[in-house]
Amino acid sequence: MVMTESRLSIVIPIYNEDESLPFVLPDLIAYSERNGYPLILVDDGSTDQTPEILEQIAQNEFVEVINHRVNRGYGGALKTGILHANAEFTVTLDGDGQHNPVDIDALLRVASEEEADLVIGSRPSEVKGNPFRWTGKWIIRTFARYLMSMPVKDLNSGFKLYRTDLVKKYLELCPDSMAFSDIITLIFINQHHLVLEHPISVKERVAGKSTINLFSAFDTLVNVLNIAMMFNPLRFFLPLSFLCLLVGFGWGVPFIIMGRGVSVGSVLAIVTGLIFFVIGLVASQLAAIRLQLINSRQSHK
Repeated sequence: MVMTESRLSIVIPIYNEDESLPFVLPDLIAYSERNGYPLILVDDGSTDQTPEILEQIAQNEFVEVINHRVNRGYGGALKTGILHANAEFTVTLDGDGQHNPVDIDALLRVASEEEADLVIGSRPSEVKGNPFRWTGKWIIRTFARYLMSMPVKDLNSGFKLYRTDLVKKYLELCPDSMAFSDIITLIFINQHHLVLEHPISVKERVAGKSTINLFSAFDTLVNVLNIAMMFNPLRFFLPLSFLCLLVGFGWGVPFIIMGRGVSVGSVLAIVTGLIFFVIGLVASQLAAIRLQLINSRQSHK
């Protein structure tokens, strides 16, 4: 059980990683002990030998093991770990061994020197891995950039360093799924916190296999859209409104010029465009009220 006061807490979500943990844990524990950083390992309802492996190291004074009785998802495991972090900063790493613990020092230095609220460990652009997985991530980043302002390149990185008090404020807005990493970044950006990136090294997975699939990408797209609706719904509804109005007038004007009256289709398109515009205005007002309530509630905690 971790009892020490520290400037940084390390959170690792783990699910069915019994093959990779023997290679990953020694470096993590050594780094934690060397720097005095609490290491919080969240077993997200693993069904293999992961719980037994973690139980063997749970007595280490720098290690805290938290067990979910059922699988809550990648984001759910991160939420649990972050809520147990009490240091000024919290860093999250994936449990598959692709991240190098020594890169934490660089992210912490950037956060301290630049007074950043979130520092993203940006992976080398040439590291693409599975082509289907890389394509899915590219689609997500492109979709997110269209809906929201996003001055970062590696939106999907699981290697992130947060100011603990800030990230805890926004956990209730984040999903329990793989989309957590994307959504928490978008929230920090749209709440006008300082978000920076710093390059990190990436290692190949030494054992086990990834649980990310096509459903994970679809779920992320849906959650990005939900966050866009919360922060800037007009960015979604205004283009739809403009498109419908453009189609309506483009379709209807020739009929009027030819003296054939008003086209029913053009009227329908114009009315639909106006409806989208009104919905956007209402959604924008509701989003502003909701965010104000969230910020007000968090400020009183």
